[in-house]
Amino acid sequence: MHAPEPLRPPSIWALAWRMLWRDLRAGEWRLLVLAVALAVAALGGVAMFGDRLQAGLQRDAAALLGGDAVVVSDHPVPASLSERARRLGLATAQTATLPTMARAAAAPGASPRLVALKAVGAGYPLRGALELRRAEGGVGQTVREGPSPGRAWVDAGVLDALDLRLGDALALGELELTVSGVLVREPDRGAGFLNFAPRVLIHEADLARSGLIQPASRVTYRLAVAGRPEAVRAFVQAVEAELRQPAGRGMRLETLENGRPEMRQTFDRSTKFLKLVALLTALLSAIAVALAARDFARRHLDDCALLRVFGLRQRTIAAAYGLAFGIGGVVASAIGLLAGYGVQAVLVGQLGGLLQADLPAAGPAPWWFGLGVGLTLLVSFGLPPVLQLARVPPLRVLRRDLGELQPLSVSVAVLGILGFAALLLAASADGALGLYAVGGFAGAALFFAALALAALALLRRVVREGLTPPWLTLATRRMTARPAATALQVSSLALGLLALSLLVLLRTDLIDSWRKATPAHAPDRFVINILPDQQAAFQEVLRTAGVTGYDWYPMIRGRLVGVNDRTVAATDYADERAQRLVDREFNLSYTAQAPEHNRIVAGRWQPNEPNAISVEQGLAETLGLKLNDVLRFDMAGVEVQARITSLRQVDWGSMRANFFVIFPVDRLDAPVAQSYLAAYRSPPVAGFDARLTRAFPNVTVVDLSTTLAEVQRVIEQIVRAIEFLFAWALAAGLLVLFAAVTAARQEHVRAFAILRALGARQRFLARVQGAELLGVGLLAGTLAGACAWLIGWALARRVFGFDWTAPLWVPLVTALAGAALAWAAGWLGLRGVLRRPVVETLRAATVDG
Repeated sequence: MHAPEPLRPPSIWALAWRMLWRDLRAGEWRLLVLAVALAVAALGGVAMFGDRLQAGLQRDAAALLGGDAVVVSDHPVPASLSERARRLGLATAQTATLPTMARAAAAPGASPRLVALKAVGAGYPLRGALELRRAEGGVGQTVREGPSPGRAWVDAGVLDALDLRLGDALALGELELTVSGVLVREPDRGAGFLNFAPRVLIHEADLARSGLIQPASRVTYRLAVAGRPEAVRAFVQAVEAELRQPAGRGMRLETLENGRPEMRQTFDRSTKFLKLVALLTALLSAIAVALAARDFARRHLDDCALLRVFGLRQRTIAAAYGLAFGIGGVVASAIGLLAGYGVQAVLVGQLGGLLQADLPAAGPAPWWFGLGVGLTLLVSFGLPPVLQLARVPPLRVLRRDLGELQPLSVSVAVLGILGFAALLLAASADGALGLYAVGGFAGAALFFAALALAALALLRRVVREGLTPPWLTLATRRMTARPAATALQVSSLALGLLALSLLVLLRTDLIDSWRKATPAHAPDRFVINILPDQQAAFQEVLRTAGVTGYDWYPMIRGRLVGVNDRTVAATDYADERAQRLVDREFNLSYTAQAPEHNRIVAGRWQPNEPNAISVEQGLAETLGLKLNDVLRFDMAGVEVQARITSLRQVDWGSMRANFFVIFPVDRLDAPVAQSYLAAYRSPPVAGFDARLTRAFPNVTVVDLSTTLAEVQRVIEQIVRAIEFLFAWALAAGLLVLFAAVTAARQEHVRAFAILRALGARQRFLARVQGAELLGVGLLAGTLAGACAWLIGWALARRVFGFDWTAPLWVPLVTALAGAALAWAAGWLGLRGVLRRPVVETLRAATVDG
């Protein structure tokens, strides 16, 4: 007879798999998987969207510019630059753009309309393609060359405004051209006030014959080049050297950033907010993972004690749990990545239209990043309390007071938090946003813990036995008997409520700021060149048509020539934008009342203050101007100087009249030439624009209705995308609330089992439980509301750049919301504690330990 072989302990892999499979079947991993998947889905989805967006921008940058590099000039581009490009082997294409009036050739007496005329030569477009419709009701066709001489391609708005059809003649200056196509898409259209006008595209030879270019004409010339990257870089270096010379005045190199600014501020704000939502979702998920992991470890203390009795070493148990958590982290991250793919698909559907191009697929980096987020979450916040299970002594099977979980060491906690914070800072790709979010969260956590402990100490003194109802006294004693555990619960709840409050407040103010910039009644007509003696008559026409609210400002052309007794020139500045601003004239205005859509950020606006000016904040930063600087302007030969008394924040994306410099007076004494600008919402009167131009033939009416509708459509898309991702953060916040409330479930079970065995009634214990939950929720909500208001103010002003209008009574609302949510989460997680028979409850409490 052979002796029985000694039992061998299972391998670490087998033990880890058995542990993981058993816990998955028992539902022990449910909260951990959900928390990790939410974080990975939010961060991974936003990362995938950002990766696709960046790839799309890189792919389409040349098409958006019309070439690999573009020289823009207010005078004909020197032939030397074209020759240099050809010597480098680059293809070239030149265009000229100017505002002019067009009319139907068959109706000489018909009112002309302002158009943005663009003349193109051979090779246009170098990058991208035009889309053209050649027949009424036809589909767009891709074309890679401009119109031939004698032909004109126009926007659909030109046909509507001039009552033309394809094949009709269009009059431009001394020229009549045949309209042979309708422009559907123009890749390098760009932005700017001129490009709001409908486009007319012609051959460059026709521009020379039209007689439209005169000495005072405002023509923008563009030289686009395309070719090998090294040749383009050499050309760019040569142009940059040329721009630093006096001969380079009036020229600049155009890039994607300044070529498509029309939605950049709105898009940047929305991208930052999406990243903030993802960051807060990850932070909330980290709290939920930490709470769920500690509860997971507490429920497995007895299991590990038995494993120690059976002879397993601490190293084996630690390795098995570490491996199980690694496998679980990969599974949870995979679930989160699949959900994140759906998130980015929705975001692309909502925001991808801003580029008006199909976005390429995301690269592998966001997928690896999402996996890293999930594993980092579990390793940093979930694994440390679970690894304590390896140190459970075997004697715990006899003495249940041994081997309880201990607070994490400072080094382990700090290392995990720093690792996760570094990952979030990298994910934000914005130093200020990441620091405010992560730093604010860390500071708030310490603040909440300190105040919670102080509040518990005060509560213990205030609530005295005999002076308050017994159920309230017992609830207070239970909360204050475990100050560290209660402070942890309050801090976790407060952090969850902080994130939710912050997102709600920022979302509301951010969306309001966008919608206020382009409200439903925003101006869709801009009229310029109104003469001073036409003011009363023009305003009467508007009133007769029912137009009551409108912007009305005088306009003066001026050039900055001096700052503080110092004559300035473009060569005094290294910044390209500063050089352009000094080298050109820009519009100035005056009004005694500060524009309601501008915010004073420095100094003060004093109505009718003499020799004073208010300067746009961005202009001041670019030119290095500050309060009390004295500026001197040349206004058509008349020099006027004034002192900067205020700085204004201007939203150039709004559909309102805005100016760099405003004199805060209702009358300018200097004898300068001026005209007036009107911006209003067009009345529902057929043919109003035509009647206006017939009554005032010198004015120019710019129809922005199509542009306004497009801007409002894009903003609504962004709003829907933000609200979609906000739902993920809301889910993470509710998960934290549930985890925080149910984390001490075993303590509740044991305590209530003893109290019921001693004769406490169910109704009495229900009051105790409700008082605990409401007290914790009220305290957490109050702390969260106060911190949300302060952090929201910092984010709104320093990161997003909009006014913070949240009311001061936010802490009261969050306190009530915290109490309600804590009670609801407690009812959901603890509802069975009081309904079970006493014997069953005691047995469960004894078994669960």
